[in-house]
Amino acid sequence: GLIHGGTRSNVVPERAWAAVDVRVPRLSDRPWIKRQVYGLKPFHPGARIEVTGGINRPPMMRAMAAELFRRAQALGKGLGMDLREASTGGGSDGNFTAALGIPTLDGLGAVGEGAHALNEHVIIRELPRRMALLAALMATL
Repeated sequence: GLIHGGTRSNVVPERAWAAVDVRVPRLSDRPWIKRQVYGLKPFHPGARIEVTGGINRPPMMRAMAAELFRRAQALGKGLGMDLREASTGGGSDGNFTAALGIPTLDGLGAVGEGAHALNEHVIIRELPRRMALLAALMATL
């Protein structure tokens, strides 16, 4: 998240704001989260809390993609890859296709580390196998 306020560290700011990214694993969790956020109350009687924004992408539901993942696993095995299911809680454009009921897999692209950080990188030697996996999977659709 982000927090910003004031002009100096030893002065109470006139205004301050915070930006947070809240994600839910299931659509059914959204009302509870919304109640928690919109129910926030300031500690100081002269302060106020204003909430803007909202949930900008639905969670990716696993069940709809189970068969597609099994297919990708089998194809990966033939290419010497051990594909394992994982959930990071992250968000991608795939969240939108999954919400439409389209079986969606995320994370089959480049292999690397350090997502969204200064040390983010791709392991180049893995790219040909990943491309082969994606081509083989698409050929089965």
